[in-house]
Amino acid sequence: MPIWLTLAIGNSRLHWAAFSGDDLLHHWDSDYWTAAAIAQFAVDPAFAGLPISAENLPPAPVPVAIASVVPAQTQLWHQYPAQRLLTLAEVPLGNLYPTFGIDRALTLWGAICTLGAPVLVIDTGTALTFTAADRENNLVGGAILPGLRLQQQALAQDTAALPLVALQPGLDRLPPRWAADTPAAIRSGILYTLLASIQDFAQDWLSQEPTGAIALTGGDSALLYQALAQQNPALAARIHRDPALIFRGIPALFSRG
Repeated sequence: MPIWLTLAIGNSRLHWAAFSGDDLLHHWDSDYWTAAAIAQFAVDPAFAGLPISAENLPPAPVPVAIASVVPAQTQLWHQYPAQRLLTLAEVPLGNLYPTFGIDRALTLWGAICTLGAPVLVIDTGTALTFTAADRENNLVGGAILPGLRLQQQALAQDTAALPLVALQPGLDRLPPRWAADTPAAIRSGILYTLLASIQDFAQDWLSQEPTGAIALTGGDSALLYQALAQQNPALAARIHRDPALIFRGIPALFSRG
């Protein structure tokens, strides 16, 4: 089957997936591309170093389905001759409001295609978002708050004395809650606040939908899932982690016509 790509333009990175027909082959992230890089990709797909053998790529230009929440980046891709911009109207969810993000809609749709409905999606990207759908695939609602790295950056940029402190990519054990130095206090404050938010929303969801599914996705999902599994293993066992969730339902959109 011919290879085609999906590009989700996020607030800090590009998120890619390669499909053969309806089968997801690979997914990966990259930095933003320049207009010159996009123009070169249109005539020479191998230039981009995609994790796909060059002989498996179709003739240039490779078809790319694009979902974007960054208008300036979207504009750069308008020049690409084989792009299709996905819109909110194409996602078969009820009760969506006009400013609802296409990324949240596609991720919720991907969860429905993967796990069924009702479902709660927890997306741990630049923003930490909670988004739920009922049994009829209608949006229940959700919440948005700053994600892990955004909280780290805000403390470093908007205070006079606090440093930029990163959490380790792996958490073999949770850090001390009651920290004895400033970097550790920042780690404790951010991590335990995010974990508390995840547990509170998840438990409220399960009180409404005891058999409802919960999906965890996004760039910080591995770290937060590992931390949650140590703090609340019973809840973690209820959660399906899938970093490619945003892509799971896109082939079904095309099959709908």
